[in-house]
Amino acid sequence: MSGKGAPELSVRGASDLRVAVIAAQWHEKVMDGLVNGALRALHELGIDEPTLIRVPGSFELPVAAKVLAGRGYDAVVALGVVIRGGTPHFDYVCQGVAQGLTQVSVETGVPVGFGVLTCDTEEQALDRAGIEGSNEDKGHEAVTAAVATAATLRSVSEPWH
Repeated sequence: MSGKGAPELSVRGASDLRVAVIAAQWHEKVMDGLVNGALRALHELGIDEPTLIRVPGSFELPVAAKVLAGRGYDAVVALGVVIRGGTPHFDYVCQGVAQGLTQVSVETGVPVGFGVLTCDTEEQALDRAGIEGSNEDKGHEAVTAAVATAATLRSVSEPWH
């Protein structure tokens, strides 16, 4: 299981953070699970009014994340799934999405939760989607990581000049 060794994150005092969730539309059953896990995590953290937007596919996640990061959100969570096929398309999309989301986070200083599944099969994706029978809940994990990072960054004081 890929989640072996994952940290137990404790997040406190995050209920006033502005969080946006961006979700791709491909692979509806997997995406419904990821979105539900993300929204459940936000609710558990006391964030009851997140922004949720949908984009066509995972490749569109970085540009949406960049726009939202520039609009005052404290954290952005990107949810998607790319399943390997018989062409190099999988590699190009996965690399572009991962690099794009990393670039958004580093350039803006806004944590971006990486909830993009990159799987060989649909069964692997379903096993990580947080639906009944899944072993993992990557939507929930992506929110928790992004919000924990945002809360940590907020707690760091500005240096004296």
